[in-house]
Amino acid sequence: MNQSFFQQHPLAKHLLYMVGVSFVILFFVFLFIKIVARQGKEYELPDFRGKTLQELKDSNDLRLRYVVVDSVYDADAEGGLVIQQDPLPGTMVKTRRKVYVTVTMFAPSEVVLPELSNMSVRSAVSSLEAAGLRCGRLRFVDSPYRNVVLECSCRGRQIYAGQSMGHGDVVDLVVGLGDGSGGTMIPFVIGQAPAKVHKALLSASLNVGREHFDSVENRSTAVCYRMDPDYTGVSRYPLGTYVELWYCEASQADVERIIANFKVDSTKIIEPTDEMWNAEELDAGDYNDWDW
Repeated sequence: MNQSFFQQHPLAKHLLYMVGVSFVILFFVFLFIKIVARQGKEYELPDFRGKTLQELKDSNDLRLRYVVVDSVYDADAEGGLVIQQDPLPGTMVKTRRKVYVTVTMFAPSEVVLPELSNMSVRSAVSSLEAAGLRCGRLRFVDSPYRNVVLECSCRGRQIYAGQSMGHGDVVDLVVGLGDGSGGTMIPFVIGQAPAKVHKALLSASLNVGREHFDSVENRSTAVCYRMDPDYTGVSRYPLGTYVELWYCEASQADVERIIANFKVDSTKIIEPTDEMWNAEELDAGDYNDWDW
């Protein structure tokens, strides 16, 4: 009587059983991993900027976990608003993902005014930013020391290094004019956010003029698309000239398009003279109440 192959080779039968059982085990292991890791189930992360933490928790369909990594004081915004998030809006994420957010403070913390006297305007602007303060208006006065900080004030009152101030307070600077010759160049700020625009203009010894936010609901996503006087690359204006600004909300693609489409108007290119016009101060009330 002929014996079957497996009867003649019992070891092969056991090996086949082992391979079959291994495949079954692997199948269930991979199935378990797919279920636990939620593979293939990703969702687009919404834009949380401008919303409160409570709003995020109340509409948490993705069961995301929010982690506050930093808080920043903004005098123009209510406390507890999200101003930055990581991952960015539009990122594909899974449920229960951790989202790291930066929110606005409910009240300013106290900071110390740094020593600004005898600093250049550019250095003073950076020092104020590092201390958690904001540079406001630059007022130029007769002095042999060109572009050097002579005094500083807050809300019309002179202040001194070492004083305690609220985080985010606006500090105005009195700056030396020197012999009044020469001028400063308008920096290119198209496509930049308001905070970066302010720093660039002030560092160039220019003042921030009126600001227009065209249909902007969330200023944290606003970018500058127009300025007056305009950037030309060669024009030079008197120290303290006011620059008027227009902002719009824009995505990264919009920003790249705005910058790519920007063209220098050759009719606005001027050479510095001794009789260049000097912008009049804006009649806009208390500077601390302006839009930032």
